[in-house]
Amino acid sequence: MPLLGAFLADAYLGRYRSVILACSLYVLGYSMLTLSSTLPGLRPSPTCTDGNSLLSCKPGWAQVAFFYVSLYLVALAQGADKPCGLAFAADQFDADHPKERASRGSLFNWWFFCMAVGISVAVSLVGYIQENVGWGVGFGTPCAVVLCAFTVFLLGTPTYRVYAPTTSGGESPFVRLARSLAAKTGGRHLLASDSQSQEEEEEEAAAAADARCVLRLLPIWATSLAYGVVYAQIMTLFNKQGRTLDRRIGGGLELPPAALQTFGPASILLFVPIYDRALVPALRWATGNPSGLSMLQRVGAGMATSLAAVSVAALVEGRRLATAREHGLVDDPGATVPMSWVWLVPQYAMMGVADVLAVVGLQELFYDQMPDGLRSLGLALYLSVMGIGGFISSFLISLIDGITGRSGGDSWFADNLNRAHLDYFYWLLAALSAVELALFLCFARSYVYKRYSLISSSVNQK
Repeated sequence: MPLLGAFLADAYLGRYRSVILACSLYVLGYSMLTLSSTLPGLRPSPTCTDGNSLLSCKPGWAQVAFFYVSLYLVALAQGADKPCGLAFAADQFDADHPKERASRGSLFNWWFFCMAVGISVAVSLVGYIQENVGWGVGFGTPCAVVLCAFTVFLLGTPTYRVYAPTTSGGESPFVRLARSLAAKTGGRHLLASDSQSQEEEEEEAAAAADARCVLRLLPIWATSLAYGVVYAQIMTLFNKQGRTLDRRIGGGLELPPAALQTFGPASILLFVPIYDRALVPALRWATGNPSGLSMLQRVGAGMATSLAAVSVAALVEGRRLATAREHGLVDDPGATVPMSWVWLVPQYAMMGVADVLAVVGLQELFYDQMPDGLRSLGLALYLSVMGIGGFISSFLISLIDGITGRSGGDSWFADNLNRAHLDYFYWLLAALSAVELALFLCFARSYVYKRYSLISSSVNQK
């Protein structure tokens, strides 16, 4: 959906109208979800009228259709929002002005900070409301939040810098880019002819420059996929590890396994202010770069941190398995391994730090280095790193599960985690991450940033 939303925004709608569309779809989708959870005619009866049959408990086709339409409206809203919201916010800063360009880098940090706040509130407060108050109020809460956000966004309209989709001679930037890429990959060059006007020559030169920008980013995109694979474990295998550990706090309060996932957003909330207000000024003084680290340096630091995080996860899982063996729990999959949940905090926290470095760095890189008319598509490509990384993770797990369990023994992903070997899988991911990081460094060393005609070079960078 983000790829589709980015295409529509860059080719036809523009980012401002795409954000308006996204907010409208969010409000409509969450309103329908709220209604489907509250109105008796839109939800199945909670009790059966016939004790001998469950047919009366099943929802009708109209109820199911209403519910699924509301879910897909939210998915469509995300397709327009995810690539265009951040791109539109970044458009408010002038890349040709050194001070505004540095402030734009800070925007990406605080945008990610706000996303972490939203995730934390959703996991804790909204989840509690849904389970203990009701699903109607649970869905109504995000509906009210997005309606308020929509209102605030509209109130700021007079102050925005709004850029229309860039077309040349009625031709969208995608068509010009595709033609230029086809010429380059086919070994042909777009040469000026005597019949071409100066304007046409300039258009062809701009299209060729756009193609170079996109082609330079593709190796960076490809070498980021291993990071997406590691990222996919936060909500899956990390969570399965947590289910087997002693999750008690103090006297007897037991944390639900999903609550451990809040340590990632918590580390983001802690690290973003430290990075933006302390590390960036120090790095700026040391490197002379207004952003402290270059975009590629930041992404590389995040990849190195994720490599360290998955290595720590492998060591922790190895200790968990050893503890299960020591206490004779290998054949008891439901038993709680006498090992504190605190052991998992470092890997969650390190992945949070890696996100602040790599994810925010990728966001800024794919926005900044894409052609001006294709920046929504750039952010959609960044999102595809996480999406495709999830698919690769699923493929690896299915492949390894089939290979290691082929002889009738326990696979690396056996249902009984005490007989599984998640530690082997983590070490495999660490090896892939190391190879990825080495390739990334090779491509990063030869990468040539898009040039800006920076004005007011004497502007105070502090």
